[in-house]
Amino acid sequence: MKKLFISADMEGTCGAGAWNEVTKGKQDYDKFAERMSREVGAACEGALEGGMDFVLVRDAHDSARNIDWSFLPKQVQLMRGWGDDPLSMMTGLDDSYHGAVFTGYHDAAGSGETPLAHTMSTGISWISLNGEPLSEGQINAYTAAKHQVPVIAMSGDVGICGKMKALIPGIKTVEVNRGTGNLVLSIHPDKAVTQIKEAVKAACLAPREEFALKLPESFRLDVRFCQHAKAYKSGFYPGMKRMDAHTLRFEADDWYEVLRMMHFCL
Repeated sequence: MKKLFISADMEGTCGAGAWNEVTKGKQDYDKFAERMSREVGAACEGALEGGMDFVLVRDAHDSARNIDWSFLPKQVQLMRGWGDDPLSMMTGLDDSYHGAVFTGYHDAAGSGETPLAHTMSTGISWISLNGEPLSEGQINAYTAAKHQVPVIAMSGDVGICGKMKALIPGIKTVEVNRGTGNLVLSIHPDKAVTQIKEAVKAACLAPREEFALKLPESFRLDVRFCQHAKAYKSGFYPGMKRMDAHTLRFEADDWYEVLRMMHFCL
């Protein structure tokens, strides 16, 4: 059985450019939750047409209760809510999956490609891995690589798509948004749905070797917190080094230990 894992975020949904649009209970949320659901449904359809027998969708945004079942094919299973484990947005993934797809992803904390840029928490002004900006896309791609699962396609803003192409040259990407300051320039939502379906289908049909990603031998994370009190508290995590009042450093040779640190500190 060929299985595909989809991790679905929302800030990189076509047209999203304000927190009210991606926050449950806010005035503009419902229409963007529907748009997110349509994009995830398109990815599922592309996967099934690309030869996948089973698709697991992991709702990975905020409450993890955003996706409307009615937009998903009946062959799909949906994981909602948080299990409070270090895999976070990748909970449910194991080495039995043929590949992984990310939908609705956004650029890293400190970037200017989307008004909604952040990494794991809005309480962080920036985070780097081995000296380079670290996005949720890269975090989750490394988690997939830890399980020998390649990330084969993604949709999101121009910034995250560019970073992921640099990380995984063969990945199929759909750029739906480009941000400048507090504005967002987007393609038409119907065009986004069509392109996502086509990209995922093409990725599923391609050889897995095209999407290979090797984990670094060691990991050095520098995290700058917006609030010094949060940095102070997180500084007590085992192995954490204080760089200044807002900045911490964590080093490890095992990616799971990085995930564990982020789970408790970010």
